[in-house]
Amino acid sequence: MTPQKLDRPALEAMLSGLRPKLHRYCARMAGSVIDGEDIVQETLLKALQAIDGSAAVERPEQWLFRVAHNAAQDHLRRRQRERSRMTEADMTTIEDPSGNADARLAAATSLRSFMQLSVAQRGAVILVDVLGLSLHEACEVTGATLAATKAALHRGRAQLRLLASEPEQVAAPRLDADDERRLRRYVDLFNARDFDAVRALIAEDIQLEVVNRTRMRGKAQVSTYFGNYDRATDWALSLGFVDGRPAILIRDPGAPDGPGAPDGPGAPDGAVRGFMLVEWRDERVVQIRDFRYAPWCLADAEISTLEG
Repeated sequence: MTPQKLDRPALEAMLSGLRPKLHRYCARMAGSVIDGEDIVQETLLKALQAIDGSAAVERPEQWLFRVAHNAAQDHLRRRQRERSRMTEADMTTIEDPSGNADARLAAATSLRSFMQLSVAQRGAVILVDVLGLSLHEACEVTGATLAATKAALHRGRAQLRLLASEPEQVAAPRLDADDERRLRRYVDLFNARDFDAVRALIAEDIQLEVVNRTRMRGKAQVSTYFGNYDRATDWALSLGFVDGRPAILIRDPGAPDGPGAPDGPGAPDGAVRGFMLVEWRDERVVQIRDFRYAPWCLADAEISTLEG
């Protein structure tokens, strides 16, 4: 296939349909839907830089996943969680008759379990069993040989089967008392639609990202964001956790609880439609990330409600 130039409009058009799939790969590589979105955004920046540099692209989708794979690798190195490289073995003749069952298992596996695989195993299992790429396409994404990819897939599947047979020991997430106090105040004011009081909590240098929509900086700009919520009626906020991180859950009070809704006594009514991450400096909000318009981030998220 002859390499072709990919311009910005073509890349953006491709991303409109590919982004949920791209996010799923990145989230499972990172073990977090939040970190997965960070990697997707890094991927988009690197892809735009490449095409601005007049890079010729052969098979654009596989190329974009290769960029994402490299961005995920960089992310994992920065977190210093990359495990030792697996020794390549001659696995080119292996045939695994349990492939369909393994694909079903991989699709249902938690992000936390994927983090117990090596990076090579994780990449191979996600690409082949979760996203449905062929072995040759997976090689193209990761840059590994066919032998190494088959070895990683075989061992990754075996490890997931072992993990699936063991009870998952998960420590309940906890929230610092000061963080809970600040977040409860923020949520209570938001739910009461006292947006003047909410605005009084934000710092002058606040940064806002409405994921997949816009970015704003400074109190004057960010103040308009609260006006959008004031005009809407399809939301109610509650405290919870997303992949173990403290978060504000955005619910649609008019919708029944969906598959992503937290369970347990005291769980608020209404399906979770998104979430917010809020960062503080002393008693002022300095950063807000709103995932209301990034529904793909809920697909694999582990969501729980903070009771009380």
